[in-house]
Amino acid sequence: MASRGIVFLMYHELELPGRPLCQSEPGYVRYILSEASFRSQMDWLRRNGWQGLSVSEALTFPAGKSVAITFDDGSETDVTVAAPILKEIGYHATFYVTAGFLDKPGYMSAEQLHQLSSSGFEIGCHSMTHAYLNDLGPAELRHELLDARSKLEDVTGKKVEHFSCPGGRYNERTLDVAKHGGYHSLATSRARPNSPSTNTFSLGRVAIMRDTRESTFSRICAGSGLWKTQLSESARGAARTLLGNSLYDRFRTVLLRQP
Repeated sequence: MASRGIVFLMYHELELPGRPLCQSEPGYVRYILSEASFRSQMDWLRRNGWQGLSVSEALTFPAGKSVAITFDDGSETDVTVAAPILKEIGYHATFYVTAGFLDKPGYMSAEQLHQLSSSGFEIGCHSMTHAYLNDLGPAELRHELLDARSKLEDVTGKKVEHFSCPGGRYNERTLDVAKHGGYHSLATSRARPNSPSTNTFSLGRVAIMRDTRESTFSRICAGSGLWKTQLSESARGAARTLLGNSLYDRFRTVLLRQP
């Protein structure tokens, strides 16, 4: 497995019966798993001899079968649902938190973030406001990457070393701010495994979707069959370049609402 690299799994909010999601927009909901689905996937990993790692651990590329487990946004279900399941089976993870969402309805409170960090989970940064970084100027980028990190560090009392890009959107200016600002890695949404030769400021991650089946999940963890996702990514990337982020998102929302 080490020769093929390690897949970094990307999760978001988890769904609980009777609890409203942080957002109801179709482009968001397609990334949301139920608690039962997430538990089933973690149980599958455990039964089949996989280890669940944080980003820092995965970047040492240990021998054996392993995946990095990452969460984006900072939903309160990171603390109330995901963390207990992971603790139960002895897995680690990195939670990329949107600093400006702290204490907002549906998201972690500052106290919960401190609790999550104190329980041994790694905290990464997912910007201040979840803005698309390739739309921003230098001052705005520093706010999204550096001020956000400072806020998270003030709450946790620990260094925040890893960053993930909202919506997978970034550019060379983003990379410069991250590198010179002291981050150790930057995670994208490119569906590819990471190996010791991977640029740590262009880490791949694979989004686990609401409709991801166990057979698909097993292939993702092994880093096989990702070419289909990569083709879709290329098409979406071309559309975003042509339309721009705002117009692309409006079109995507309309398409996803079609039966």
